[in-house]
Amino acid sequence: MAEAQKPAEKPRLITEADMTKYKTAGDIVNDVMRKLGAKIIDLCTEGDRLIEEGTGAVYNKIVKGVKLNVSVNNTVAHFSPLVSDPLASQALVKGDVVKLHLGAHIDGFAAISAETIVVGASEQDPVTGRRADVLQAAWYGAELAMRLVKAGNKNWAVTDVVSKAASAFDCKPVEGMLSCLQTQNVIDGKKRIILNPSEAQRRDTETITFGEDEVYGIDILVSSGEDGKARVEDSKTSIYQKEGSVTYQLKMKNSRMVFSEMQKKAGAFPINIRVMEDEKRARLGLQEAVTHGLVKPYEVVYTPSNTFVAAFHFTIALPPAGPLLITHPPVWYKPELVKTDKELEDEELKALLAKPLRETKKKKKTKDAEGADGSVEAK
Repeated sequence: MAEAQKPAEKPRLITEADMTKYKTAGDIVNDVMRKLGAKIIDLCTEGDRLIEEGTGAVYNKIVKGVKLNVSVNNTVAHFSPLVSDPLASQALVKGDVVKLHLGAHIDGFAAISAETIVVGASEQDPVTGRRADVLQAAWYGAELAMRLVKAGNKNWAVTDVVSKAASAFDCKPVEGMLSCLQTQNVIDGKKRIILNPSEAQRRDTETITFGEDEVYGIDILVSSGEDGKARVEDSKTSIYQKEGSVTYQLKMKNSRMVFSEMQKKAGAFPINIRVMEDEKRARLGLQEAVTHGLVKPYEVVYTPSNTFVAAFHFTIALPPAGPLLITHPPVWYKPELVKTDKELEDEELKALLAKPLRETKKKKKTKDAEGADGSVEAK
């Protein structure tokens, strides 16, 4: 009697070689995060240098590099100044809430991470007050989110659980912040999670289901403000990225030269004009590209001046065996460094936090273990 054929294995959307590149990028990001400290400009330039060194040491023939930005206190994201920027020489002081957002890619497979530190905090002198509240809210939001980003779940489950975690600490997720599907050379895919959406944003955001073998960059940003709203201020934009879906023939020679240099140095990923050959020429050249949508600026955004913003960002893959963190746990954060009089009291959220990231699948019961009436025998 011929043996029954085994069902054909489902083709994988991501190979083991690709997963290795993701993990290697994640290891580099973690290593760089451990070495940073000093003035804002020093953090940015040293971070860029260490990323280049780290990626070059393992895959020296493959394009690589996603840069660092440092956002302090009520600055939400994308602050990575040029040497000429008056704020570049700003020294960090005790009590500053500092968000380090850092990434690297190997052959287009990116690992991006962010964490929040509070300057000068220690177990003997822990973070307290609204700084502690916002840090705990973001931490719990990230821990809960990573347990819900799994194949078969919906994006709105993540949106809602982050809002609940923030509310427990009288905080709000930053309005409209996005987490996106990642693929090779893409960190802003069309499948997205939105935080604290306005009515219009909720209406315009598509409901999506997380799929097996997908990779997501999850960005959790929480404000101590009342509504989580952020705004653009006068800080000069320094980070830009090519829009993959837009084509336009640049008219000005300088614009074409700058765009060509940008593509050569960063490909499809964000670039800081700090690494361009001529800062002034780059700014002028990018104007035409931005005007026609060929390049998008990462504008620096802020919540009100009397607020703090905390952030955690992780990159997670969804292989068949279950969710797998590509990036490492935060370097700085430890529960004993943060003291707040508020607690997460929601029993459903506490039960979700108690679950492991990857749950062990139960083995199917065999017919031999069943009784004649179909019931399972006691052991």
